[in-house]
Amino acid sequence: MKNIVVLTGAGISAESGIKTFRDDNGLWEGHDVMQVASPQGFEKNPELVLDFYNKRRRQLKGVHPNAAHLALKELEEKYKVTIITQNVDDLHERAGSSNVIHLHGELFKVRSTFDQELVFDWKDDLNVGDFCEFNSQLRPHIVWFGEEVPLLERAALEVEKADILLIIGTSMQVYPAAGLKDFVPSHCQMFFIDPKPAIEEIKNLTIIPEKASTGVKKLVEELLKDC
Repeated sequence: MKNIVVLTGAGISAESGIKTFRDDNGLWEGHDVMQVASPQGFEKNPELVLDFYNKRRRQLKGVHPNAAHLALKELEEKYKVTIITQNVDDLHERAGSSNVIHLHGELFKVRSTFDQELVFDWKDDLNVGDFCEFNSQLRPHIVWFGEEVPLLERAALEVEKADILLIIGTSMQVYPAAGLKDFVPSHCQMFFIDPKPAIEEIKNLTIIPEKASTGVKKLVEELLKDC
């Protein structure tokens, strides 16, 4: 059974109605990124940071997987599929995908500020005063700027084993996630799906200039036919 590795970014979730955090002017929902996505911002104003992610969590409850998420699940009928996503939503899981690596964390989880290995499922608002069993404040289970990406090594190992690589809804320009493409084996067949593809043409790469919901569905149909 061949290995398919899928790299997804904000573009795939945008079609479900999830607004991207970062606006064209560089602000995140009207905030400087360091205010709401850094350890320093959390230390300075935890109420602001928790409110920011509470709003994102509420929004996530009201959206659903789209055709691209659902199509990727179908690949598991004939392939071993690993999805590596930069998104913090759970739309891949809700669509039925069984092996998802969240590089930047998950909105529906929180963790202890005392021990980052203490991670809890959390779908409601998180407030100042919500503590873990060690009497320490809980925080969003999100990788903030300046923090390590703990699952990056695991993701790189998966990319190294890929026979087919799909890149969907991400420019692969932002590091460290962008560095994953350096681990692609020489035999790997690659597909880049984006309505405005900004990627240089290289060996074994097929560019599909469509939005995720249509481009992924077409590609999945072809891949299921070919195997």
